[in-house]
Amino acid sequence: MADPFKAYDVRGLYGKNVTDELAYQVGRAFVAHTGARRVVLGHDMRVSSPALAREFARGLSEAGADVEDIGLASTDMLYFAVIDHDADGGIEVTASHNPAQYNGFKVTRKHAIPLGLGSGLEAIEERVRSNDLGPKADKPGTVTQVNVLDDFIAFMHSFVDPSKLAPLKVVVDVGNGMGGMIVERLFEGSPVHLVPLFFELDGNFPNHEANPLLEENRRDLIAKVREVGADVGIGLDGDTDRAFFVDSDGSFCSGDFILGLLAQPVLRSRPGALITYDVRCSNYVPDTVKRLGGRSLVGKVGHAYAKNLMREHQAAFGGEVSGHYYFKHRGAYFDSGNLTSLLLLQTLTEMKASLKEAMVETKDYHVSGEINSRVQDADEVLDRIEKMFGPRGELLKIDGVSVVGDRWWLNVRKSNTEPLVRLNCEGPTKEAMEQLRDEVLAVIRQ
Repeated sequence: MADPFKAYDVRGLYGKNVTDELAYQVGRAFVAHTGARRVVLGHDMRVSSPALAREFARGLSEAGADVEDIGLASTDMLYFAVIDHDADGGIEVTASHNPAQYNGFKVTRKHAIPLGLGSGLEAIEERVRSNDLGPKADKPGTVTQVNVLDDFIAFMHSFVDPSKLAPLKVVVDVGNGMGGMIVERLFEGSPVHLVPLFFELDGNFPNHEANPLLEENRRDLIAKVREVGADVGIGLDGDTDRAFFVDSDGSFCSGDFILGLLAQPVLRSRPGALITYDVRCSNYVPDTVKRLGGRSLVGKVGHAYAKNLMREHQAAFGGEVSGHYYFKHRGAYFDSGNLTSLLLLQTLTEMKASLKEAMVETKDYHVSGEINSRVQDADEVLDRIEKMFGPRGELLKIDGVSVVGDRWWLNVRKSNTEPLVRLNCEGPTKEAMEQLRDEVLAVIRQ
């Protein structure tokens, strides 16, 4: 797939890779490919999003689909509406955590099943590139404005009752993203002392990019947590499908550690349940699941792959290092930074612990974090890794090359979009992890 069609969505520079015309074309092609008759459409707060949404609605309706336009919406609001309204599909106009000059589309089928590489997005790309957009309908579909915010908040509260949360002091930084429309409503009726940061919707991101995965975008959150003596800091990305957390010291809690923590109440309420995780996750996840009598299954990186894996195996809960956490509703799967935030506070409430205290059980797990290396031939690098490290442990080829040993593992996989390989590894001590990391990097970069 080529720009702006990615493995999981359509995304690129607005006016260059992503245009109003492309939105119209993808709308037409989506109906031609899926046969959808009723589609939910939402958009984020980016300056270019309303125009893209209008053209998307025109393409969908000209192809004969009725459009439920939910207007300004987070991606998890879009997923909710597709599932709750039993629509045939949905589109969120967003570039998620990317800088202001970007935009794009997240596309789903019925039950909010994502269209990505291998699950239909490449067919839509081919239709657009060959101008095979399908016929215009004799009778265009309707476009109806629908407000789902109240129903979405009620849906969030059906999972977690905010009135039962502990009176924690919580800083939430939404980075001028869609969380600014949602988070205050999320904590209505709770004893939580909410300290908001950058809740004004602004697609120009005047304070920092809405990507809390990057350290530089967490500085304001960390500073405010320390300033006000907060118990927890929460960072939501631009379209609020991901959540990131810092403890009372301002220390970042890795997404896989949060996954292991959040899996615990799931397993207590559903003994023996299946929890999924991606190839970059710490052993803390499967070790915790096993300790609580559950089952775990590892899969490929990416929300489209993760949800499809969960649906195939009927998992109860899942997540990724990237801050995506996946929930089940009516047999469908969706990710939500808003619900993850509520669930974390509920988990801490039940544990009667701070996030810092809860994370103590991760102290013997030492992960490298993702390390990128630019290479000439990624496939040749993966072959070298397999030959050099494969004999040392169990070889897995779920996503790139993984080698799993006794309390250590490594994974090297290719970037979907750049001539890069990405290394993640873990060891039983910081020194063992660093030794493994350096050894693998030497083979990658030779």
